[in-house]
Amino acid sequence: MIHELTPAVLILEDGTVFHGSAYGAVGSTLGEAVFATGMTGYQETITDPSYARQLVVQTAPHIGNTGVNDEDAESRKIWVAGYIVRDAARRPSNWRSQRSLDEELETQGIVGIQGVDTRAITRHLRERGAMKAGIFSGEAITSPPEMLEVVRQSASMEGSALAEEVSVDQAYVVEPADHGWAGPVRHTIAAIDLGIKAMTPTRFAERGVRVHVLPATATLEDVKAVSPDGFFMSNGPGDPATADAQVALLRSVLDERLPYFGICFGNQILGRALGFGTYKLKYGHRGINQPVMDRKTGKVEITSQNHGFAVDAPMDGASQAPEQRFGRVEVSHVSLNDQVVEGLACLDIPAFSVQYHPEAAAGPHDAAYLFDRFIELMDQQSSIEQNTAQNQDAK
Repeated sequence: MIHELTPAVLILEDGTVFHGSAYGAVGSTLGEAVFATGMTGYQETITDPSYARQLVVQTAPHIGNTGVNDEDAESRKIWVAGYIVRDAARRPSNWRSQRSLDEELETQGIVGIQGVDTRAITRHLRERGAMKAGIFSGEAITSPPEMLEVVRQSASMEGSALAEEVSVDQAYVVEPADHGWAGPVRHTIAAIDLGIKAMTPTRFAERGVRVHVLPATATLEDVKAVSPDGFFMSNGPGDPATADAQVALLRSVLDERLPYFGICFGNQILGRALGFGTYKLKYGHRGINQPVMDRKTGKVEITSQNHGFAVDAPMDGASQAPEQRFGRVEVSHVSLNDQVVEGLACLDIPAFSVQYHPEAAAGPHDAAYLFDRFIELMDQQSSIEQNTAQNQDAK
């Protein structure tokens, strides 16, 4: 039930206040206020672990129309710290709906607010940048100065290490046969869960790839134990500057010349492994309508994105990686909105990454070919190793 008569307030770090009514659980919550521009797929958004510790503003005005179900969640729970919508659906209407979004938020203890001007909030964040914020409803509402002080004393996203918080504790395997693949297993990969979405291993499995999903704390020995043909690092929340353990792991993997593919957080970790820096964007890229250009082909993809940090790498063609043992690297993809690095391609080792989400639940699917590109990279590396072994035998 939507708490239309329960007052709620959204307070931003700069003192800006928006008044509405409670949506989901009643109480208080803190996080970084960000906006997501998707017109659909709100269930996939709120269950994306990349949104941990963030208060998500939905720019689409009508939210909750299709309810929620047990099939579309991208992880084991809702990860958004708080939810901000304009017009919440009073009653869901969809043949797949099993319960209302409001009920799901309340059941999982997610504090939200509805009836606020999300367009004004979005414009404010675009002009001033993503910032700390808090939602307070019901008895949690105190005086504005008190609530503002609570917001300002909350943790910043910069310097936050969150991947270990959202990752699984135990490894698990996603088999191709469970996702419609009838042939033999083509490859086996080790995938580090830094906040992985369920659709990612599914997209691999649909193509005949067995996926061993490993915790964020996995070591090189853990990776080698599954005898992978390739190595993958997922999306995830937090500041990539804190991911020293994952950067060290990736460098060890790259030294082994094991093919690598990373998305989102995995792109930032590749950037750091190659010796580049990362930085926080003013308000990030979040939504399913982000235009990206492949610099090699000139093709433009409409992509799904969710990130607040980016890689600081040179745009002027191929160059030697600062970590020189990894050879040359180039920025392969770029954002057409703000020229942010959207992909890296290594030219002397089998590794590449993108800043966006090719699994893209609930769309678009322009970038799905990247899964096939990684399979081709593993095929090529396998052929090289086989030829090397045959040449050694011949000697």
